[in-house]
Amino acid sequence: MTLLSDPLTYLFYPNPGNAAFTSPKALALLIVCAVMLVASFAIRRWRNKLQNSVTRKLSKSWSSASFWFGLIGLFLVFARIEEIGYISMRFWWVIWIVALALYCLLQVRIYRARHYEVLPMQRSEDPRSKYLPGKKRR
Repeated sequence: MTLLSDPLTYLFYPNPGNAAFTSPKALALLIVCAVMLVASFAIRRWRNKLQNSVTRKLSKSWSSASFWFGLIGLFLVFARIEEIGYISMRFWWVIWIVALALYCLLQVRIYRARHYEVLPMQRSEDPRSKYLPGKKRR
């Protein structure tokens, strides 16, 4: 029973504590989440410059997803550092990471399945065409 309860206690403990702004883990998470926020604006700008309509359509949700994952991550980091009970649980980070991984996996699958590029048609002159019969004229 203790083998099963220890990981659950670790994940669901309402106030894990021992986090500060100087902690390397908290600092790394702050940087990752801030980069996600900045990347959301960069993705939006990149998407507006795209010429390929298929890529533009498939990347429609990337900027908003990056923004919300970054914002929620920052909220979780600040809740942990400020020791806000039940919001600072480690379980919320597990949910955040699983949701991010599922979103990325889904986007990769959709991109691979639906992305295509329209190639320009090249018409070749067939030397036999002038000798083949054409349409009948009335």
